[in-house]
Amino acid sequence: MVNTAESTSASEARSESADGLDAVPGAQAAAARRGGKARIALIGTGGRSEMYIRAIFDKHADTAELVAFSDVNPGRVEFYQQLIQELGAPGPVASFDPADLTAFIQANNIDRVIVTTPDYTHADYIVESLRAGADVVVEKPLTIDAEGCRRITQAVHETGRNVVVTFNYRYSPRNSALKEIIQSGVIGKVTSVDFSWVLDTVHGADYFRRWHREKKNSGGLLIHKASHHFDLVNWWIDDVPERVFASGGLKFYGDKNAAERGLGPRPERGTPDADASAAGTSGSAKDPFALDLREDERLKALFLDNEHYDGYRRDQDVFTGGITIEDNLALVVEYQGGPRLSYSLNAHSPWEGYRVAVNGTEGRAELEVVERAAVLHSTDKKTVVDPSATPVEEEDAIRRNGERLVVQRHWEAAYEVPIVNGEGGHGGGDELLLSDLFNGPGEDPLGRPSGYLDGLRSVSVGIAGNRSLETSLPVRIADLDLGIDLRRGK
Repeated sequence: MVNTAESTSASEARSESADGLDAVPGAQAAAARRGGKARIALIGTGGRSEMYIRAIFDKHADTAELVAFSDVNPGRVEFYQQLIQELGAPGPVASFDPADLTAFIQANNIDRVIVTTPDYTHADYIVESLRAGADVVVEKPLTIDAEGCRRITQAVHETGRNVVVTFNYRYSPRNSALKEIIQSGVIGKVTSVDFSWVLDTVHGADYFRRWHREKKNSGGLLIHKASHHFDLVNWWIDDVPERVFASGGLKFYGDKNAAERGLGPRPERGTPDADASAAGTSGSAKDPFALDLREDERLKALFLDNEHYDGYRRDQDVFTGGITIEDNLALVVEYQGGPRLSYSLNAHSPWEGYRVAVNGTEGRAELEVVERAAVLHSTDKKTVVDPSATPVEEEDAIRRNGERLVVQRHWEAAYEVPIVNGEGGHGGGDELLLSDLFNGPGEDPLGRPSGYLDGLRSVSVGIAGNRSLETSLPVRIADLDLGIDLRRGK
């Protein structure tokens, strides 16, 4: 059993508002008409929910009220009950059974539902919330397959309600800086994009020990992880993907790869059982791929202490059988306006970060980001899973954590574009995203607020990529039957 944890351009968003497809959150408007706060229900009390809960009880307490939260695991609900008390709440927040979502929305005048559940459940909760009368904020990805896209599309059109997909990478200052360069025209008309993303053996490995390891749950990394990256490209170049060819496979993790490398027998999970721990026979401290949940107070409280409710194991070994997602991927994506994207993803790199180069008729822009320069087995920072959300200081003699945006026009010397970061996760981008969510987006020349069409366009690349992996053929997104033609002017 799994746990329940884990743009269109500004002008296009305005043109779609008459059809109820815009990114402007209607919950603020409904609350304003009542003269009060937006009434919010959150479903899925795993790791991703904490950002929203803290925001509601802190900086955005004047515009939002958390009426209730829900999870199939009552232990995780209790974990967040304790957190909100620490945040100064006057009393516990209501909770409800996920099976009663419709009834709870309607009985409690819920304006908006925040969905932070596993990817395969997104479509169900989005559609149910919309039909019950609430807007939706959902963690990426919007959904994992074409059927989910069709159902969401139909519900949006029938209800006229809003769905916001939280693409926080857009708000990261370095990504916004690249958008500004491209939008300014300094490199001319975009002709192609080269994009390489590497996940290290801490962050990358984590997708192979959780529910993500089965494609039926996550859609694989092409959807769960890369939907962020495809959205960035769609937004950076202000274009729409049309055709995808993909290649990839499971080349590092999994039992077969472990056997080929002679790794030998391994425990099924990283946290030793009580007997092994008492006997002092735990080997996880010497195994860089083992996650011992006892070493992280938060993971222990959220998952290990609550296994008895649903049997979900957060710390499965990355070299066991049953993994159905890929760890090495390469794609070519053709866009409606003519550019091509060459994309690669590796989930077992010794360092973490990304490199993107945007080629144009007048020059080239290059962004290089190092989020963790090295995974050093001797450090005690192994449980910092995502270094973009929680910056780390690990560096080696050659590679340095940091970022650099360089622009070079034809027949001119290169120059570096300064990047100014703020406080908080993703260089301060999370704070900007939360402000747009809870206060309503203002005028944004970069068009960062995202609507459901942005979510559809990002997952469409992953869905087409998965089909291409199955068939070894290029796939046209228009042939996926997503419930709407995502091309512009169609």
